[in-house]
Amino acid sequence: MQISPSILAADFANLQAELEAISNADWAHVDVMDNHFVPNLTLGLPVVEALLRVSPLPIDCHLMIADPDRWAPGYAEAGAGSVTFHVEAAADPQRLARSLRAAGARAGMALKPATPWAPYADLLPELDMVLVMTVEPGFGSQRFLADQLPKVAAVRESVRRYGGQVWVQVDGGVSADNIEQCAQAGADVFVAGSAVYGAADAAAAVAHLRELALPHSHSA
Repeated sequence: MQISPSILAADFANLQAELEAISNADWAHVDVMDNHFVPNLTLGLPVVEALLRVSPLPIDCHLMIADPDRWAPGYAEAGAGSVTFHVEAAADPQRLARSLRAAGARAGMALKPATPWAPYADLLPELDMVLVMTVEPGFGSQRFLADQLPKVAAVRESVRRYGGQVWVQVDGGVSADNIEQCAQAGADVFVAGSAVYGAADAAAAVAHLRELALPHSHSA
């Protein structure tokens, strides 16, 4: 059970300190938004490169961008430990996943709330992680969409049938109120923004979230 706090909820003027505040987490989740695929602009490769130089944690890059086939491999080449692209934006998800792995990153594929899982299940051998969005991507602090939990369960079932070591990540409104539901449904990597950075003590919030998720562990 891994916790990946989203720096989208952090203080952008003090990102090094904000990363150090979550050093007990498993990953730092970095949301890259391009104002095209989603109606918001956050940060890009130069900032990710700067974060990689100072982060005590491996970086989990979630690319909410148009044309990831062209841009995503650069994040892997820069040293991000995990790079997730949106299947809705990818021209050739299989080839893209392979190029991310070839560049040394874990390959992740994200699904928006309206995107079904079944048409993409055969891509599992190419992937290290599937991200089920539990909000519409684009902004932090949104309300968790519980109707996405059956999709989480469907992905977990596909992974079980496939037998590979593929992580199932949830991102969007994840908090102490719903992380157990997410874990029960089959998630094992949890992105939390406001639930961590909105807390008085970010590290304590990370520890609490992990504690809530652990009894529901399904990793082999």
